[in-house]
Amino acid sequence: MPDSPKRPPRLILASSSRYRRELLERLRVPFDVVVPAVDETPLAGEAPEVTALRLAESKARAVAHHLDGSDGALVIGSDQVATYDGLQIGKPGSHDKALAQLQAMRGREVLFHSALCLFDSRSGAAQTTDVITRVRFRNLSDAALDAYLLAETPYDVAGSAKSEGLGIALLEAIHSDDPTALVGLPLIALSNMLLAAGYPLLEAQ
Repeated sequence: MPDSPKRPPRLILASSSRYRRELLERLRVPFDVVVPAVDETPLAGEAPEVTALRLAESKARAVAHHLDGSDGALVIGSDQVATYDGLQIGKPGSHDKALAQLQAMRGREVLFHSALCLFDSRSGAAQTTDVITRVRFRNLSDAALDAYLLAETPYDVAGSAKSEGLGIALLEAIHSDDPTALVGLPLIALSNMLLAAGYPLLEAQ
């Protein structure tokens, strides 16, 4: 009697973000969502890319730490930090802060660091990468920026602009190797990591 096919490891998204959940659903694989308890405050003097990578791995490890030892899983952690002139731009959390962010970024090129970590709880190995997206913002009026914010209320995204929605109208150009990175979860990089970890990405369909 032939052996039954080996079951792929459990996949866990360590995130509270509905945007990352929606992106991961594109891969059409089963996964669970566990919200990590991680302080996302940048450390003093920490470079933006270092912050993003540290938080992505911290989220994945925090969730993996609470797994049953017998429960082999691949845990996905991700974090995004926007930056211009060396300044970090986080989630605004309010209309006034979002407007101030967009006013500061108009006419400028902003870098979005979308860091990714895939932690293998079976081996303790962590794959990490930082996918950089360069975004040029249009030089729009305060009235236009205010109208956008009232229409889309993007107060829970770094940089206050959702490129997958009306926020695309704020942008002149986007340069990236991965079109999903700017939304918050780089699926090309994640697919590479899953395949490297032995996850049967396409066979699992």
